[in-house]
Formats: sequence, C-alpha cells, structure tokens
Amino acid sequence: MQKLLLTFVLALAVSYAQAQNIYDNAKEAEKAIKVHVDTSKEPLIKGKYQPTWESLSDYQCPEWFRDAKFGIWAHWGPQCEPEYGDWFGRGMYNEGSDQYTYSKMTRGPQRDFGFKDWIHEWKAEKWNPDTLVALYKQCGAKYFFALANHHDNFDLWDSKYQPWNSVNMGPEKNIIAGWAAACKKYGLPLGLSVHAAHAWTWYETSRGADKKGTFRGQMYDGRLQKADGKGLWWEGYDPQDLYEQRHALSKDNGEWDWDPAKVTLPDQAYCDKFYNRTMDLINRYDPAVVYFDDTVLPLYPFCDAGLDLVASYYNKSMAEHQGRNEAVVTGKVLKKFHKDAIVWDVERGAPDAIQSKAWQTCTCIGSWHYDKRRFYDGSYKTAQTVIQILADVVSKNGNLLLSVPVKGDGTIDSLEYKIVKEIGAWLKINGEAIYGTRPWKQFGDGPALEAKNPVKAQGFNEGKVHYTAADIRYTQKGKNLYAITMCAPQPGSTLTLKAVTKVRKVSLLGYPGKVAYKQTKEGLLITVPQSLPNNIALAFKILKN
Repeated sequence: MQKLLLTFVLALAVSYAQAQNIYDNAKEAEKAIKVHVDTSKEPLIKGKYQPTWESLSDYQCPEWFRDAKFGIWAHWGPQCEPEYGDWFGRGMYNEGSDQYTYSKMTRGPQRDFGFKDWIHEWKAEKWNPDTLVALYKQCGAKYFFALANHHDNFDLWDSKYQPWNSVNMGPEKNIIAGWAAACKKYGLPLGLSVHAAHAWTWYETSRGADKKGTFRGQMYDGRLQKADGKGLWWEGYDPQDLYEQRHALSKDNGEWDWDPAKVTLPDQAYCDKFYNRTMDLINRYDPAVVYFDDTVLPLYPFCDAGLDLVASYYNKSMAEHQGRNEAVVTGKVLKKFHKDAIVWDVERGAPDAIQSKAWQTCTCIGSWHYDKRRFYDGSYKTAQTVIQILADVVSKNGNLLLSVPVKGDGTIDSLEYKIVKEIGAWLKINGEAIYGTRPWKQFGDGPALEAKNPVKAQGFNEGKVHYTAADIRYTQKGKNLYAITMCAPQPGSTLTLKAVTKVRKVSLLGYPGKVAYKQTKEGLLITVPQSLPNNIALAFKILKN
C-alpha cells in the first residue's frame, strides 16, 4: 500500500513539474512580445478567452472537425496567373531561376513588369465557385478551404485595409465572398488560410537588380512609389502597400522565422495593418477554421497580433454557439503549450506516432500554386497516393487538407478532375473507415512501421516511406475496427494483422460476399477475395468481441 501511495505521489509530482514547465515556457514566450498591436479600429471580441497562452490552454478541438477528416483547398490567387508554380511572386525576382526567366522572356524585364503587373493580368474569367465546391462535396470533402491572401500580400476580398485586393483590381471580384456563398449553399464549413504576415521579407527580392546581361544594374520594380504610377494602370495605388519594402534589407531575406539576428523586424504600422486585415476577414466571413501559415502564429513571438486574433475568434465562436467553442485555428512547428491552445498543422508530412490531440496535415496534388508543367509531365499525386496519406493521417488522429491547384482562369485541369473523382469514388464506398473514426491502440501493421521518418521543421517528410499491400492502417468507430491496406493486395493472397485478436466478424467494404479469416497465434489472417472492389486500397471492417 505504501509503495502504491509513493508511486501515486511521485506521479503527481512529475505531472505538476511538467505543468509548471509548460506554464513557465508560456510566460517566457509572452515576455518576448515587443510590439503590441493597436486594436482600436478592429476591437477584440470580449469573452472567456484572453490573449495569453494560459487563458487559451483549455481549448478542445471541436468534434465536427475531428469527424470531418478530409477537406479540399483552393490555394488560388494571382500567383496562379503565370501557371508556373509556387512562390512565383518571389521567384520571378531571383535572377537565373526558371520563374525569373519565364517572366522576363514572356513579359519583359523585372524593372518594367513586376508581380504587380501579373496581378493586373489575372482576370479569373472562368471561375465558378458553385461548380467547384459542389464537385468537392460530391467527392467526399467535409470542409472547404480558400486562400484569403498569400505571401504576395494581395487580399482576395473587399479589404478595408489593403487597397491591393481582388475587388479593386485584377479580377475585380470578391473571391472570398464567392467561396463563402458556395460553401453556405452546399453546407460545407468554410476554412480561410492567411499567409500575408511574411510579405515583409518575402518581397525583399523585388528590390534587387540583374547582376549581368542587358539590364545589369537596373533596379526591379519593388522600389517604386505611388508617384511613379502616373499615367499607368496602377495610378493612384502605392506599390509599397503591396511590396512593403520601406525598411532596411534583412541580412538573410530567406529567413522564415522572425529571428532579429537575421531579419529586420516589421514595424508597428505593418503589424497593425496585418491585424486589422485579418480581424476584418474573420468578422465578415465567419470561417469555421483559420489556417495561419506561420511558425506558431503570425508575427510570433515578437508581436501579439496572433494571440489577439485567436482569443477574439474563440470568443466570437462561443457567443455564436451557446457557449461552445466550435472554432479551429492551425499553426505550425508547435511546442506542447502551443498545442494546448491551437491545432497543429504539418505541411507535406505526418508524425510517425498517434497524437493525443487532433491535428491536420496540409498537402497538394501538385505545386501549391498552379504549375502547367505538372499537367504536361503527369507528375500530380495519384488518387492512390492521396488515399495512402489520408489513411495514415487519420490512423494517427489527424485530418487531411488537400490542395487541388486552380488555374489562373479559375478552373481545374482534366487530370486534376480525374484524380478528384477517383478519390471521391473510393470514399463513397470506404468512407465509413475514415469519417467519424478515432485512432485504435496502434496506428498500423506491416513492414513500413520499421521506417523512421520524423517531421522536419513544418513537416516535409511526405513520400519517403514506400508502402506495400502488407502495410495496414487502423481506425475505429464504436465496436468496429477498420483495417485499410495501403495498396490493393493480390486476389487470393493472405493478409496478416498481427495486432488484431478475438474478432466476431470480418467483412470488406464494397464487397458483397463473405470474407474468409482465421485467428492464429500470429494474429488475424484474412484471405483476400478473388474479386476486389477497387484497385487503390481495401478497407476491412472487423467486428471486435
């Protein structure tokens, strides 16, 4: 009895020490804040939550998000107009890069034709949000995401605080309002992704100049001022509201995190503008999920903009849902105390273990921004690859947010359409092994479990593990256990589920006949039927004792 009591006391002491350490880390993080945003124009919504890690630490991810498992994302904006891949607005100023060469050869030198001018060319003339959202819902998406702005600093709504927006120029359309209306029509929760915090350093390449050739030494357009636009299409607009290059160059303009040893930190005006734009977006379009493409939160840890936005957003949700917080905020590269307050997002990857808290991976079937070369060379992810990612992520307590790149004109190409339809066909039959499930005691079986594949920074460990039909991922719902093969096995072959014992019944989703199985010391042996319901992945439904 004394030994048991001592063990209990020690466990309490360890738990207390861990909790104290988390609390101390959170307090230290808050001490690092140097810039406090001015919230007078867009006041915080008051309520239970304060903009501190301690106050936000009792957050619980809502069940609707945990049940949804699969969302589709239109990662779409003016950088899709050239149809030449991700980060075009930065890459076009990197002398010698393929994006630099493409822009220069098709539109002229960067001193004369910069990213602002690609915005002017973007018209989104074939965009029909109803058509795309309806397709994605039909093909199994349980929530839909739209890009609100990217590192290119261009807002895709009638922004009150950013004159460089899609209503004033480019398509002259309210993109976010269009997506929001389609989501409401088809009953899909709307997610909005916000990436603009990094424009400060991201656009520093626009202040360069060619180092060789005909235009050597002639500065790119990132230094232009409002007065330079007289008589041009952008007359009356200040390019510095877009490029934000009124500051001293950073020592390393590729730095992603806000390390003051490498980056010239944003000033008060920049931080205030970002806060106001984002609060305006949230309050007007009422997203169910807000995705921040940042380490932890925007402008963190030197500015409190992110904490203010999260606290206000949570209070808004509670006021609208009878005291329940149904909102989701995602951030990247999170520590334990961060994960107590927001949902961890992993970019192009997944952890190699079940997570105690719900999380999300974001990935894309091609490049984040549309790249026509992917269509020509057929290098998109296949439907099978997407299903493998989905099964792996869900088995570890996560969701998959899948970007389907949109062309400049607002449509998707024929290969993308085919892939989305194949994903939908698989989910129509096998969705019960995905939606509304929770992790089992272990996430999988098979040889791939031996591969060590830790996440790196934001994630980036995708595609490094080779799967076979012997690799299994488990999910569960009630008394049912689901075993999903990561590839379609050979008809008549035997699957060995080492972790599974004592079952009452085995069936195969999409297959009308009986499935032969046997319980042995090695585990559950399942004989694969001679006729397979699909050639992507099989989902066996196992009724446990």
